[in-house]
Amino acid sequence: MDSLTRRQREIFTFLRDNYESFAHPPTLDELCDALGVASRGSLYKHIMALIAAGLVEPFASNKQGGIRLSAKAERNYTACEHSLPFVGKIAAGRPIEALENINYMAVPELLKSDKPCYVLQVQGDSMVEAGIFDGDWVIIEQCRVARNGEIVVALIEKAEATLKYIEQSPGKVLLIPANASMTTMTYHPDQVEIQGVLVGQMRSYRH
Repeated sequence: MDSLTRRQREIFTFLRDNYESFAHPPTLDELCDALGVASRGSLYKHIMALIAAGLVEPFASNKQGGIRLSAKAERNYTACEHSLPFVGKIAAGRPIEALENINYMAVPELLKSDKPCYVLQVQGDSMVEAGIFDGDWVIIEQCRVARNGEIVVALIEKAEATLKYIEQSPGKVLLIPANASMTTMTYHPDQVEIQGVLVGQMRSYRH
């Protein structure tokens, strides 16, 4: 899935997660309605990209043949049905780019919330005093808002992401490390987009 665009991943994820809700393999029109997509031609191009990636079976004869998941996609679904997307590394230090090479990682149910979540791997030591160390995996609940004092994934200037405590006030957002040797980062609210809140954490002691 590394070569797919964000929109193509979203379409595949919707199709995979909702496949059993269709009485038969959905047509392009049915999928357009389900996704709220106005352009049938645009969706067709995305489906062709999924076919090229081996995630959707080629149309048997025409566009009305129904959109069927490939055997590869069904195997992957079975493997990750109880897993979360692992979308790369997140900085606990100087902001770095949040990667989006999506794979899946098994995560205990108790570490998830009842809302959509994903997994990031921590890089850096700015959150060590919160017990979050370099190499740990953090489970993030997707959301756009957070309460002051929560640990969030913050996207800065739509380019770089970091894991920090957040404090918000009119006209100012503070991203606060849990490391006494590091300084707080101050931004205007327009510069910071919350992408999720920390809800769980995992660690391996193997090297």
